[in-house]
Amino acid sequence: MLAELTPELIVHVQRAATLLQAAQRICILTGAGVSAESGIPTFRDKQTGLWEQFRAEDLASPDAFERDPKLVWSWYQWRRKLVHDKAPNPAHHALAQWQESAETSKSHLTKKQQLTLITQNVDDLHEQAGSTVIHLHGHLWRNRCNQCNASYHYKSVDQKSTLLNNSKENNSKDVINFDDELITCQHCGGYIRPDIIWFGESLPVDAWQTAEQAAANCEVFISIGTSSLVYPAAGLAQLAKQNGATIIEINPNPTPNTIVDITLAAKAGVVMPLLLDQIL
Repeated sequence: MLAELTPELIVHVQRAATLLQAAQRICILTGAGVSAESGIPTFRDKQTGLWEQFRAEDLASPDAFERDPKLVWSWYQWRRKLVHDKAPNPAHHALAQWQESAETSKSHLTKKQQLTLITQNVDDLHEQAGSTVIHLHGHLWRNRCNQCNASYHYKSVDQKSTLLNNSKENNSKDVINFDDELITCQHCGGYIRPDIIWFGESLPVDAWQTAEQAAANCEVFISIGTSSLVYPAAGLAQLAKQNGATIIEINPNPTPNTIVDITLAAKAGVVMPLLLDQIL
């Protein structure tokens, strides 16, 4: 399988695999590039159709929702329609397989590994593949009240609804309704919004603390499909480096980042299965 790669990349993959086989604590951060390989548009992609006149940055903010909640809600419902049929790619599956192997030692690893998977993505493709993942930027398929923060769940299924499995154990199906009519909270009457961390909002405290702890204590930090230049998430790689970790980047367009020790310049869906074969 390594024959698919250039000789230079093969050397880097084998070097990375050797390091990862020996490591006990590994922290992995995934970004938009991983989801893009499954056909999910990134924030940098140009808006299409009715939304061409808007920038994503101008819609994904508390101020935008305050000004025009219907506009923002409609945009997110449109985004949900775009991605609801997308499936995990080989990178998602490889990470899930690695995580399972690390937890159960069902591999050639000499000892169990602590593999912490963190994502900047709001989709559920990691979960669909079977991973346990920490979401820094929220969940596209969840809703909450903009006023009191109470969670909101659809109560029934209609012709505009779809069932989406958001559970690793396959025992919890939530109903997602694609209607763009605003919904009000049954507790306080506030408008329901996506459970997404918008521009200008703080990251969830528990998720961020877990991510920081994993980065500070890891022996190897892997950045997949993200530039590691946008803060605060970029600070995780810096934190790992400061505490002696080796930094590996998997990205077809590597970023000019002096803290990276090993660069695997290829798509995650190509590199991760090959890397996993070498590790396990």
